[in-house]
Amino acid sequence: MGVSGDTLEAHQAFADKLKLPFPLLVDDGAIRKHYGRERITYLIDQSGTIRFLYKGMPVNEQFLREIAYWQKQGS
Repeated sequence: MGVSGDTLEAHQAFADKLKLPFPLLVDDGAIRKHYGRERITYLIDQSGTIRFLYKGMPVNEQFLREIAYWQKQGS
């Protein structure tokens, strides 16, 4: 899942544009308060293992390739 302070409408538009296969959650500030405000992207598999970490904003195509790769590894 993805988490940010963006609006639900912004999340929906972003997910639709990229055809994301996972939900996006709206953070009311509680998650940022706990984990910090720095943008970090994690790709975590169903067992809880971090498979990809990127500080800053990853290139969408790169992130989608990582998602596809790890989906194949899990099948």
